[in-house]
Amino acid sequence: MHRNKRIAIILADTLQSLGLQSLLIDYFSPVEVSCFSSFELFANTGSDSYDYYFTDSDSWILNSEFFLPHRSKTLVLINRTKPAELSNNHITIYSPQEVIIEEMERLLTSASLSTPATEKSKGLSTREIDVLQLIVKGITNKEIADKLNISLNTVLTHRKNITAKLGIKTVSGLTFYALMNGIVSTDNIDL
Repeated sequence: MHRNKRIAIILADTLQSLGLQSLLIDYFSPVEVSCFSSFELFANTGSDSYDYYFTDSDSWILNSEFFLPHRSKTLVLINRTKPAELSNNHITIYSPQEVIIEEMERLLTSASLSTPATEKSKGLSTREIDVLQLIVKGITNKEIADKLNISLNTVLTHRKNITAKLGIKTVSGLTFYALMNGIVSTDNIDL
C-alpha cells in the first residue's frame, strides 16, 4: 500500500506556511502536511518521521546539524528579489507561482537532489573550491595566499571568478552556498 508523503513546514511566518501548505495540497495530493512555527516545536514531534522539509535560510543555518544530512530532502525559502544560484533545492519567495511549483515538484519527484560537490559547484575549478572553503572559514586573502602558496593577486582573481560564476557577492551568501552544496560542513566553520 502506498503511503502519503509526509511534509514538515518549519516557518515562523504563518502566511508563508499556509501558502506552501495550500500549494502542496492543491498540486501534490495526497500529502500529509504539518506546520511548525519553530524548529523546537518541530524537533519535539519525531523529526525524522517526515519525508521532506520546508524551511527558511535562517532556520536552516541555525539548525544545520539537522538539515545538512537531510539537505536532499529540504527545500529552503530564500528572501531575495533576484534568483540566486545557491543550490538546486531552494525557492526564492518572490518567484512566480509556476516557478515555485516547479521547484517543489523537482524536490518531491526526484529520488535525491544531492550530487557530489564538484558537480554542483557551477564550474568552479578545484583551486576556486579550495579558496571558497578558506573564505567560508573566515580566513583573510593574505592568509589564503600564504596557505595555498599563491600570490595575493591570484587569490583576488579566484574570488572575482567565484563571485562571477555563482552570482553571489557576500561572504554569508558564499557560506550558505558552500553549506548547501556540501563544499564545507558546519564542523569547518564558526556559526
